Amino acid sequence: MIHFEGELLEDQNAKLDLDNRSFNYGDGLFETIRVINGKIMFWEDHYFRLMASMRILRMEIPMNFSPEYLEEQILQLIEANGLSQKPVKVKINVYRKPGGLYRPTTREVGYAIRTYELENPFYILNEEDYEVELFKDHYLTRGLLSTLKSTNKTLNILASIFAEENAYQNCLLVNENKSIVEAINGNLFVVKGNKIKTSPLSDGCLNGITRKQLIGIIQKTEEFTFEEASISPFELQKADELFITNVISGIQPITKYRKKKFENKVAKQLLAKLNTTARLG
Repeated sequence: MIHFEGELLEDQNAKLDLDNRSFNYGDGLFETIRVINGKIMFWEDHYFRLMASMRILRMEIPMNFSPEYLEEQILQLIEANGLSQKPVKVKINVYRKPGGLYRPTTREVGYAIRTYELENPFYILNEEDYEVELFKDHYLTRGLLSTLKSTNKTLNILASIFAEENAYQNCLLVNENKSIVEAINGNLFVVKGNKIKTSPLSDGCLNGITRKQLIGIIQKTEEFTFEEASISPFELQKADELFITNVISGIQPITKYRKKKFENKVAKQLLAKLNTTARLG
């Protein structure tokens, strides 16, 4: 079952119009959410990020798009799919309704909500080999649009193909200033001594929910100092640890970049704190 345009339908009965603007022009957004035993993790952050992104894209937010309404639809769908006692990934797609070419004839939106069962209720540290490389065929553009979870992810797709063709587990994306911005599927954190660093939004990195949560966690600890600043390629090989964050995996340690191998002590420590925050949030 899926929620499609406000109706609960069998997925095969949901018909996407070929004039859909997300399909034709990338005129859409998506939000990926983790739900545990019927509890939406960091729901307020997800909701306000989605609303802010819709405003940036000049979409008309429906009057009924309250946090309570969308939460009810998510939980109703989870129950309909028999996943109320399971860990679940929820994906919300929002797209401008058909009409026009580059210039839309309406600001109104349609939306769909889907669910996928996950294996683990809380975050588990993946300690398998995880090698990354820079993807330099195309650059991420700095600025506000790059921070959105839009349906225009051509750069991420090409980087994923490059990683697969060269037997890497992930790639790091670079902006036009040659700064390291993020990974294909999440934000990048760099650990050196007791200092933890991540790229600023102004460099074009995704405004990640786990990124936000982790920054708050780090800033509350006495053992680490936090910095939000551009990351140069030279810093990667000098780092003690590198890790990637997203809402589905939590924290993914990087074990190797070129000839440098990394430990995961800080990642392990922060993952425990992230799980605690998720339970209490």
